[in-house]
Amino acid sequence: MWAERLDAVLYVVYLIFNEGYAASGASKLVRADLSAEAIRLGRLLVALAPDEPEAAGLLALMLFHDSRRNARIGEDGALITLEDQDRGLWNCAQIAAAEQLLRGALNRPPAGPYRLQAAISGVHAHAESFAETDWNEIVALYRLLGAQRPSPVVELNAAVAQSFAHGVDEGLATIEGLGRDGALDGYQPFHAARADLLRRAGRAEEARECYLRAIALTDNPTEQRFLETRLREMQ
Repeated sequence: MWAERLDAVLYVVYLIFNEGYAASGASKLVRADLSAEAIRLGRLLVALAPDEPEAAGLLALMLFHDSRRNARIGEDGALITLEDQDRGLWNCAQIAAAEQLLRGALNRPPAGPYRLQAAISGVHAHAESFAETDWNEIVALYRLLGAQRPSPVVELNAAVAQSFAHGVDEGLATIEGLGRDGALDGYQPFHAARADLLRRAGRAEEARECYLRAIALTDNPTEQRFLETRLREMQ
């Protein structure tokens, strides 16, 4: 019973954090107040349940994500992707705290979903640049996550990582397979990810169609402007 309750609490805390990290329907992409509240709750959970490694994993995951907050939005308010972020703006103290939490949590195998997601974020945090990211490790971690929590969303993220590890064509083939049953038709990140891979593959016309679909499904103005900029680049 306790495990079920804890899982539900962790889920709600992560929902709060995600609304702060990428606000839906808000004028700004980032709502730092919500992210800070979720992190506060995460710290409280770790203090109340120090023997629950998934609580530590969730807190580590949120700290890794939040460490990039200042690099995600430019001075003009435009979204900056992970590839183009100035890593010098990442919060080193938060990364160090997340790494310490994750090391302790991973000492109690098997790793659950929050620890695996935190490990993925940790791979990004360790990379000196986007080009030096260990994409093979990220693909392997997503496969472990997918085995625990099968989900088209996890498969989509794995496909994007796969495109950097093994080439855009391989990633596209996986994404095309995910889209065949229509389950992701209304999921904006699917269309945005597919558009980006098509752009990288030089398939401009198909990329434009996907960008238009992603824009239509986007609630946040900051994300919408980013996608519209990408669309104009395809003209």
